[in-house]
Amino acid sequence: MEPRNFDGDADRPRSAGAKQTGRVLVIGPYLRVRAGSADAQSETHVLRDAEARLDEAAGLARAIDLVVADAIIAPISQIRPATYIGKGKVEEIAGLIKTLEVELVVMDCALAPIQQRNLEKELHAKVLDRTGLILEIFGRRAKTREGSLQVELAHLNYQRSRLVRSWTHLERQRGGFGFMGGPGETQIEADRRLIQERISKLEGELKKVQATRRLHRAGRQRVPYRVVALVGYTNAGKSTLFNRLTRADVQAADMLFATLDPTLRALNLPHGGKAMLSDTVGFISNLPTQLVAAFRATLEEVLEADVILHVRDISHEDAEAQQSDVDAVLRQLGINPDDSGRIIEVWNKIDRYDAEQREELLNIAARRPVDHPAMLVSAVTGEGVDALLAAIEERLAAKRTTLDLSIDAADGAGISWLHRNAEVLAKELHDGRFDMTVRVDETKRDIVVSRFDAVPHHAA
Repeated sequence: MEPRNFDGDADRPRSAGAKQTGRVLVIGPYLRVRAGSADAQSETHVLRDAEARLDEAAGLARAIDLVVADAIIAPISQIRPATYIGKGKVEEIAGLIKTLEVELVVMDCALAPIQQRNLEKELHAKVLDRTGLILEIFGRRAKTREGSLQVELAHLNYQRSRLVRSWTHLERQRGGFGFMGGPGETQIEADRRLIQERISKLEGELKKVQATRRLHRAGRQRVPYRVVALVGYTNAGKSTLFNRLTRADVQAADMLFATLDPTLRALNLPHGGKAMLSDTVGFISNLPTQLVAAFRATLEEVLEADVILHVRDISHEDAEAQQSDVDAVLRQLGINPDDSGRIIEVWNKIDRYDAEQREELLNIAARRPVDHPAMLVSAVTGEGVDALLAAIEERLAAKRTTLDLSIDAADGAGISWLHRNAEVLAKELHDGRFDMTVRVDETKRDIVVSRFDAVPHHAA
């Protein structure tokens, strides 16, 4: 459904007919750019951006199987403390709700608890803001124990501040125990206390999960496998690329947040080496800060990664804005998005371009700085994947040392140790000895040099 501008004189919608379960009205209450201001832009450009934002909000609603009855842009000049939008727009939306017979209104913004409560009173419908909607999606997508814990923790922190609703059971008083109880505590206070107790319990359980993850990570660090992490805007094609690179069958769908729980698989590199590839939750604009905090344990795979692939849907009309959103989340995690030695930018979905457009895209990529290259790929067709694998291998090799050594063929323990702790690039038997070329982390370089009398490798 095409989004419409709902600014007083907008066309009235047609009747939606019979009422359906899960029908939702999506509202985009976006601030107007003031004419003559330093940030003013052309009306066409502002409207295009608003439409892209609204389309994404509608996509979020569809991601949890809601039926989007209509998606409306409601431009506002200022944010109202009581209802976020003005009284006139509230009345018009209330009329639209009756016409479309919807059960839920999604506001593509972050609502304060009091604004959410007031809107529900005025509209006589359930109201969900952007944060609440994303939390609902995450609740549906979480499959593992860890993911479920993280989602529940974020949801409780969000809900704790919203115990100001007009539900009647929150206004009752509970009597105290025995004769010393006094007037008791209100139901809202009891609910808040119970939520806090649950939050404390979840935080304790997540600490145990984090400890387990640290043990697993330490185990991986004892073998010569480095970690490569995929990050990017939701629906950029990370899971499809993950499947292409690892020959896995991780769920990949054309929907927002199709993947939530992190997945690790072995990645075979061109010259026989291996790495671990991690697929993580997709980022999104205005990602709630409590979600970034709650999923920090999951995103530790990104923090610890040797190479980060920033996957971009280069065919998307808002590709540049999406890149900025991902960069912002990376900064929240303490990662510098401009670290060219660690981050590789991957321009995905080039299969959507014709030959002429693709050539133009290649020219744009060629003009980028040498230390900030862009790898053009199609996760669907496999185009460009070999070049991407070579680039990954090159980045990983840059952080490792290549050494030459000679070892007695009878030293089975030493040979076995090298295979476990180094990447064996070459191995030839001469006169009862193996001449080997190995690549090792800096942390193991001194051990290999002292134990096997290794020397720096000199290419022929």
